[in-house]
Amino acid sequence: MSLDAVLARIDADLPQATDRLMEFLRIPSISTDPAYKAECDKAADWLVADLKALGIDAEKRPTPGHPMVVGHIGEAAEGVPHLLFYGHYDVQPVDPLTLWHTPPFEPQIEETANGPVIRGRGSSDDKGQLMTFVEACRAWKEINGTLPCRITFFFEGEEESGSPSLIPFMQANAEELKADLALICDTSMVSRGVPSIASQLRGMLKDEFTITGPRIDLHSGHYGGPALNPLREISRIIASFYDEDTGRVAVEGFYEGVHEVPEDQLRQWKTCGFDEEDYLSSVGFTEAHGEKAYSTLEQQWARPTLEINGLWGGYNGAGSKTVIPSEAHCKITCRLVGDMDPDALRVKIRKHVEARLSTDAKVTWDNDMEGSRAPVMDISRPEFEAARGALSDEWEREAVFTGMGGSIPIAGFFKKILDLDSMLIGFANDDDAIHSPNEKYDVKSFHKGIRSWARVLAALTKTA
Repeated sequence: MSLDAVLARIDADLPQATDRLMEFLRIPSISTDPAYKAECDKAADWLVADLKALGIDAEKRPTPGHPMVVGHIGEAAEGVPHLLFYGHYDVQPVDPLTLWHTPPFEPQIEETANGPVIRGRGSSDDKGQLMTFVEACRAWKEINGTLPCRITFFFEGEEESGSPSLIPFMQANAEELKADLALICDTSMVSRGVPSIASQLRGMLKDEFTITGPRIDLHSGHYGGPALNPLREISRIIASFYDEDTGRVAVEGFYEGVHEVPEDQLRQWKTCGFDEEDYLSSVGFTEAHGEKAYSTLEQQWARPTLEINGLWGGYNGAGSKTVIPSEAHCKITCRLVGDMDPDALRVKIRKHVEARLSTDAKVTWDNDMEGSRAPVMDISRPEFEAARGALSDEWEREAVFTGMGGSIPIAGFFKKILDLDSMLIGFANDDDAIHSPNEKYDVKSFHKGIRSWARVLAALTKTA
């Protein structure tokens, strides 16, 4: 196989590749709005046709919602890896439309201070990123007549609307979708020009509770003093969640399953170009407010949290109402890391609350709230270091294994349903305005993203 010739073909074909992406971006495949159902179908058909043009056995598969696109190429053979590549073709709504500088589904190249960008809805999330891999495969096929390994393509059309059809589809088609490694492109670089492989994400635990005091709202003149006030009670309990001196969560056993970051990863994080001051000041902060013993990046990527997402009760209308409310309510979420068990943690948090209730205070819990473990990638697998080397060669600087503060559910689903490790590589930048007006994708990200995947395919094939 000739990698140099593939890279040269990618360079020469960039205008045509950009044109193909522009055509794809013109399809307004907004999954959450039923008015765009036909457009989502059209986007799936577009992908099927493009994959078939590469000799890939591709189909549009029906679901109760928007269709999946599944394609296969290559045969099982000893010493040849089987890769599953995932992306999504649906996009976010464009509201508010008045804030767009150009029509969201009329993509165009625009010059900026950081170079040319592709402006349009879906350019970064996720059509542009999805097409970096497809275009890398196109160049491989044109130069070598075949792809370097066996590949399954798996594109969904409901990622931006909660993926209601994803788990049932994966469960029903688990045998067909199983592979050696999953590749996911729906991520970004840690900073501009720094290629990144996300090696750990945070899981999630959600819960909600209500504290009840008196059986009805009370007049504060008649009962102020003797009455237990649920808002005061819930405020006291919430304050007990935290150790103000250290910034740590004070729930007993909260940190079970949390691991320290290996020194080599900490070294990569310290040199990855992350601008702490810019990160904090962009939202009005002068310092980080998490665990004081850890850096801002460690707080974001490698440490768990307990956050108060909503707190309400009593009178919230105009003016004053002298009431002692009957109830106070609180919504919480925890971001999980390492081997934290969401079910065990839920028990600990509820025990913490219930142990601190005053006489006459009662707590009820919402038992429909969900939890998921943190996906942690096995970067000891040789494929990860091979991919990091390939990215380093393309971007001419060391690629880094990063964490992610949020959650990408598909990575967890691949592990739980298919027992499949995921490699998350994306080329988006933090200023791409995904989910916002004026979304864009740097032309450099698109071009070097294609070249990067070509190098990664070559590197992964050599590790088999």
